[in-house]
Amino acid sequence: MVKIKLFPDKDVLAEKITIKADGHKIPLLVLRKKGSTGKVPGVLWCHGGGYATGMKEMVYMGRAENLVKKFGVVVVSVGYRLSAFHPYPDGFNDCYAALLYLKENAEGLGIRDDQIMVGGESAGGGLCAALCMKARDTGDVNIAFQMPLYPMIDNHDTDSSRDNHAKVWNTKRNHQAWAMYLRKINKDNVPVYAAPARQTDYRNLPPTYTFVCTAEPFLDETKTFIENLQEAGVDATLDIYEGMYHAFDMYEPDSEISKTAIAKFEEKFGYAIEHYFTSQN
Repeated sequence: MVKIKLFPDKDVLAEKITIKADGHKIPLLVLRKKGSTGKVPGVLWCHGGGYATGMKEMVYMGRAENLVKKFGVVVVSVGYRLSAFHPYPDGFNDCYAALLYLKENAEGLGIRDDQIMVGGESAGGGLCAALCMKARDTGDVNIAFQMPLYPMIDNHDTDSSRDNHAKVWNTKRNHQAWAMYLRKINKDNVPVYAAPARQTDYRNLPPTYTFVCTAEPFLDETKTFIENLQEAGVDATLDIYEGMYHAFDMYEPDSEISKTAIAKFEEKFGYAIEHYFTSQN
């Protein structure tokens, strides 16, 4: 059973702030470790929910809060607009505005600007991948590391997303979510920032880590994404967990396989802190 957790642990400080972009307000949740001093890596985190649901407080349920507790990083979780009322590109634009805010305010946030990282689960993983693509294309932000966990990136059916009846996420929910998110888009010309699997140039994207499981719809698109990165010379790693369902680490974090996945994710993040740096322009 998923642990519904809407407040930080006792050793994590949470601050709600609001930024303005394109005439509207974007709520952010900034997490930092109590007693932390000096500059630390900064992580922009995008929540899941099929682009249509979810909230910035989901950062407490997934992998990001532990990065604050264990590694002392600053995490910024974005309350982006949801596709039920705001289809693409609204939510994506909110997340990109938050990424620009993180870079431009690194000093005040206590963040090292040579270790700006991006992550997210599910649709948040899709937003993560898309943000890294736009940041590369524009040169606005140099991202040191990305963590698009079991990302929702392909609006086309794959062998694993077609006729999938797994719990939590399946073919029916996937089709509904993509139809809602892309309803203002010409389906024959979907932008790569809307569905990152449409990308054809994977060069110079940030080093990447993700994990996925064998029973969920996003298995094949995640494998293809990592293979494309590797072929383009990007340091990209994927772990696959047998027999599990979408977001298993959030729904049953105390199971042995979830503990293994979480430990491996944190090991990779620790490696990234020690090895991945990129200065800003």
